Amino acid sequence: MKVSDILRVKGGTLYTVSPDESLVRAVETMAQYDIGSLAVMEHGDLVGMLTFREVLHTIAKNGGSVGNGTVRSVMDDHPMSCTSETDLEQVRPMMLEKHTRYMPVMDNKMLMGVISFYDVAKAVVDSQNFENKMLKAYIRDWPEEEESAPKA
Repeated sequence: MKVSDILRVKGGTLYTVSPDESLVRAVETMAQYDIGSLAVMEHGDLVGMLTFREVLHTIAKNGGSVGNGTVRSVMDDHPMSCTSETDLEQVRPMMLEKHTRYMPVMDNKMLMGVISFYDVAKAVVDSQNFENKMLKAYIRDWPEEEESAPKA
């Protein structure tokens, strides 16, 4: 299974923010759309990711307040990414190793989407459920063995 399979199921909605947007406004957007990340875009290029992890670190550092900073001041400016042709067997260890919950999907310099660890886990579970269903159907339709002829 490839990342493109997840993007196809997930749909084309993509939430982005400018690096110069206020962090307060970005958090409001994340809350409004119930999303855990925003792709940070500048002049058509992906320049970072803002996730709830960066927001929480900022709140902790500011004594419970988001503060007056911009997205640029807290974003991950070197997010790990993959392509739509990357196999999920490669994505899972990458996300686990770096504790990455959200990964941009790039086609050269074009942002194609963002996949979450949830998206990857769901795709794996759905694939396993389908495989289990096919195996059960195969076993149910298993041809009966012919009885062996009596020995003389």
